[in-house]
Amino acid sequence: MSKVILYFRVVQVSLCSTWRQVRIVYSTCKMSDILAEAVKGAAAHPRPEGIQFAYGTAGFRDKSTILDPVLYRMGLLAALRSKAKKATVAVMITASHNPEPDNGVKLVDPMGEMLEESWEEHATDLANAKDEDIGSALQRIIDAVDIDISLPSDVFVARDTRPSGPPLTQALLDGLKVMGSTFTDFGILTTPQLHYLVRCHNSKGAYGEPTEEGYYKKLAQAFLKLRKDGAKKKYEPVVIIDGANGVGALKTRKLQSHLHESLRITVCNDGSSGKLNEKCGADFVKVQQKPPAGLEIQPGQRCVSFDGDADRVVFFYVNKDGVFNLLDGDKISTLIAGYLGELVSASGLQLNIGVVQTAYANGSSTRYLEDVMKVPVSCAKTGVKHLHHKALEFDVGVYFEANGHGTVLFSDQAEQKIKAASQDDSLESSKREAATRLTLMMDLINQTVGDAISDFLVVETILSTRDWAAEDWNMQYRDLPSRLLKIKVKDRTAVQTTDAERCATAPAGLQEAINKLVAKYQQGRSFVRPSGTEDVVRVFAEADTQANADMLAHEVSVQVYQLAGGVGDQPQPPCAP
Repeated sequence: MSKVILYFRVVQVSLCSTWRQVRIVYSTCKMSDILAEAVKGAAAHPRPEGIQFAYGTAGFRDKSTILDPVLYRMGLLAALRSKAKKATVAVMITASHNPEPDNGVKLVDPMGEMLEESWEEHATDLANAKDEDIGSALQRIIDAVDIDISLPSDVFVARDTRPSGPPLTQALLDGLKVMGSTFTDFGILTTPQLHYLVRCHNSKGAYGEPTEEGYYKKLAQAFLKLRKDGAKKKYEPVVIIDGANGVGALKTRKLQSHLHESLRITVCNDGSSGKLNEKCGADFVKVQQKPPAGLEIQPGQRCVSFDGDADRVVFFYVNKDGVFNLLDGDKISTLIAGYLGELVSASGLQLNIGVVQTAYANGSSTRYLEDVMKVPVSCAKTGVKHLHHKALEFDVGVYFEANGHGTVLFSDQAEQKIKAASQDDSLESSKREAATRLTLMMDLINQTVGDAISDFLVVETILSTRDWAAEDWNMQYRDLPSRLLKIKVKDRTAVQTTDAERCATAPAGLQEAINKLVAKYQQGRSFVRPSGTEDVVRVFAEADTQANADMLAHEVSVQVYQLAGGVGDQPQPPCAP
């Protein structure tokens, strides 16, 4: 009966309307079938009662045991996103630096960017819709974005090494199949590798070969060409990598065969024993300010830690006195910005370079960039997506969070100028060589997203060129001591901020109180910001000594407790028993 009705409607419309209208009638009929199938498919992926999901910068993250319905629904959404963009999109299943029992999912846009912010609301609405309401939730998205449901969709899929990955992948694929989408399941990849692959594919190879092997070849070829021959006095091409017992360890081993002994890498915490991110990985090293388990380190030995999905990286070493020294995202950004600035200057190109940080960046790094290096610094709200967008304002934008997540963006105009200069025989050889090295740096840098492997190779390139040991790098400026605290409150929305989260606008009197406290301490700085996921307010403080940073953080936390509805016991001084 439905076939007869469909045929009659098409004939009727074709007599008095355009073929576009005919297609719309057909799409409407087909859409109702798809939406019905989506609801039917949800029966195999029922949504648990009493749980609310929220899509943020990191996508969805939670205990893996409750994410099956979210993955099914993200399969549905990814197909719609592909149709809306008329391009291939990607879905990564990972919880990054979270413990192994957790997992998560995030969508990747066609050029390797994070999902457009306006779609985060669609993702959240769909994830929280009742099973029987999935069809109407999908319809709302289709109507809001004006999606042509008859268009094809294509999705790349990958996951990290978590045991929960395969069943969650199947839930995602079930959603894609309901939508009639084509897909490619790449299995285990780092998050940055998937971002790279989807950009390569949609740029039709202009960004690189859209395969995992193509990723290694592009990075390795650029790295080897950038390595300058000659004896080094301080730099040693030897490094220990803490793979966080995750995918970064596996993929670093694959990369090694392409580096031809130019860099001797020992991979520890490679997943053969130990749990993902447990007492290891970039987040552990950054937060705990100590080496990960599983590493035997000699004084001065350069070490690197990746996180669980290899999109964060930090460096560290232990000096001759056994003191741990961290080289985090702030140190990495200043190193890269300084080197790229020198190349731009040597090439004679007129390009503006800038660094983007968050309020959590160490104050010493900001002063070093602005006062010593003369590089402009912009501050963005916490979250990589905010830094990424801000970095687009520069010809060459370097952005890193202190946690080690970041990369470099080159504008289209900058890329064109750099490539043209590298091939301009009329230029002085020194200028042409500088432009050539900039071109190779663009190949070495994964511009789609923070990439631990790519960033690691970039840092090694610069250290080798400068003939620096880790200690030489660390001596460029001294970090100010800092402290980060969390205060539980009744309602986190009671605290509102502006100026990239550096200034509190509510509750009344809080910022004035912070200003008075900061004025008491030499090189003091403090700010507060509400958590995006729980009813807590984070308090950050730094000062000239650790004792002063600790006391400033405590005093500000007391003000938050008193003015913003703190719950539980009032914060106690750091020296209290």
